[in-house]
Amino acid sequence: MERYENHFPIKNWAEEDRPREKLQLKGKNSLSDAELIAILLGSGSRSESAVDLAKRILLTAGENLIEVSKMGINDLMGFNGIGEAKAVTLIAALELGKRRNESEVLAKEKIACSRDAFEIFRSVMGDQPYEAFWIILLNKANKVIRKCSISEGGISGTVVDPKKIYKIALDQHASSIILGHNHPSGNIQPSEADQKITKKIRDAGFMLDVAVLDHLIIGDDRYYSFADEGTL
Repeated sequence: MERYENHFPIKNWAEEDRPREKLQLKGKNSLSDAELIAILLGSGSRSESAVDLAKRILLTAGENLIEVSKMGINDLMGFNGIGEAKAVTLIAALELGKRRNESEVLAKEKIACSRDAFEIFRSVMGDQPYEAFWIILLNKANKVIRKCSISEGGISGTVVDPKKIYKIALDQHASSIILGHNHPSGNIQPSEADQKITKKIRDAGFMLDVAVLDHLIIGDDRYYSFADEGTL
């Protein structure tokens, strides 16, 4: 059984229980989130090991890596044992993970369901502390042409201009689009404003022969799909 005690440094653990050695011996999938973060940190403080420090960070973030990725340099440096270098290293690693996920999703190319669109939107705004509005441009085969940021706002809202959306769509020769924005609060239910802007953009698309296939609201690791819920 693994034991992580504040007075028991990692160097004194059994070799197979040390995060780095454990990764080498048992593979990356054998490590917990805390152990992976501990490898990035490299060391803890005089009062706790790197693993205990990582566990404390995760506990503060509700055991959620998305919440950890929202932490800035100053937030991380608020933990005893983390200086600027460690904070930057952790932020860079989490950003790489997000970009890897984005690349993996885009490699699929074709949007077959709302989940596919959610993965793309989550990769660009899932951990943003402010509201942002994006679109995915698709060709006739529902393959992704590109994704575009339309606007960024505050914690509770952002301004969306349908003219900007359709200028981009027409310039890229898109046959259809998928709308997406995030709710930093985590509440994925559409507001009255969300419903109105969805209808406004959808109706404008009828005139231009560019279909709005869906509108997704992203909240942490969940989403609301207007198409799936029959409210588009």
